[in-house]
Amino acid sequence: MLVSEGGAAVEVPEARDGASDGSGDGVFFNPTQELNRDVTVAVLRAYRDRDPRAASYLDAMAASGIRGVRAGLAGYDVTCADVDADAVKLARANLARNDLDGAAVHRDVNALLHDEGPFDVVDIDPFGTPIPFVDSAFANTRDLVCVTATDTAPLCGAHYNSGVRKYATVPQNTEYHAEMGLRVLVSALVRTAARYDTAAVPVLSHVTRHYARTYLELDHRATSADSTLEELGYVYHCDQCLHREHEFGLVAHPPDECAHCGASVRTAGPIWLGPVRDAAFTRTVHDAVTDDMGEAKAARSLLETLAAEVETPTHYDQHKLCKQWGLPAPAMDEFVEALRAAGHEASRAHYHGTALKTPATVAEMRAATSDLF
Repeated sequence: MLVSEGGAAVEVPEARDGASDGSGDGVFFNPTQELNRDVTVAVLRAYRDRDPRAASYLDAMAASGIRGVRAGLAGYDVTCADVDADAVKLARANLARNDLDGAAVHRDVNALLHDEGPFDVVDIDPFGTPIPFVDSAFANTRDLVCVTATDTAPLCGAHYNSGVRKYATVPQNTEYHAEMGLRVLVSALVRTAARYDTAAVPVLSHVTRHYARTYLELDHRATSADSTLEELGYVYHCDQCLHREHEFGLVAHPPDECAHCGASVRTAGPIWLGPVRDAAFTRTVHDAVTDDMGEAKAARSLLETLAAEVETPTHYDQHKLCKQWGLPAPAMDEFVEALRAAGHEASRAHYHGTALKTPATVAEMRAATSDLF
């Protein structure tokens, strides 16, 4: 089956009976990931302006090769790797179909990176957790590591033991599970990079549908790696009144009780407490989205929201707050504007329509929005 996406024409497997994705013959193609790929291409274009030396791109789990083909059309020297021989054959044909000189190789990505790295940009987009591949990526990448994780249940604490095993942290399942999952992921990646005296700094991150995606710029100085570790810490969450607070540092000092209501609190961490995106770079990525992208409208909306998002390590769900207060939920924009009018930073969050980000406490939000009820 021939599909067109973002200026690329690629052959993908026919979908199996009853399947919405192209997943026949052992080669996987997911059409619902077009937004992910559109944002990736926009990041790659914007990153070339940020660092013109970045030239080589490794698509570590190539499948049909569509992501690698699109990176090649964006001007990168592409290598597509896969452990499935049929996938390699298909990726090689798709590179040729688009008049690209890139390579498609039948290799385990960890072995490939150690034998043939470093690459300027490495893209890790597996099914499930990326953790088995990130050591080799951080040890053998010059500039940018792009990572997708689809195991959102372990990341956000819904599958607690799996989250602890895979990410070497304590995740907690809260109403801000999307934010929790993203920051658990970034924490694990930053700590992995630091083992190689490398700072991995997220320049763009988002949670969309059932995956988290982050782009980390690398700085190969031990002192810079030390600085990233200072952005790790803990969140203390109260289920009773929804109050939460956070603390930087690798040693947790959880409060004996919630400072607001006196109930017990849950501790999550170490998670990433620093910025999950560079606002200026995010706006540059927004400008790199082009009209030939099938998800251009959604990509621009996502990036606009991300660029304006308040940097806090948690978010509040407006409906859950109003239910706690025993009041009907007002319009979301009015709620956010009321917080701003009261002098609080506030914004929508990109991953859910009723999620908002603000450093204001629950009590401060109740006072600031009282006129809306």
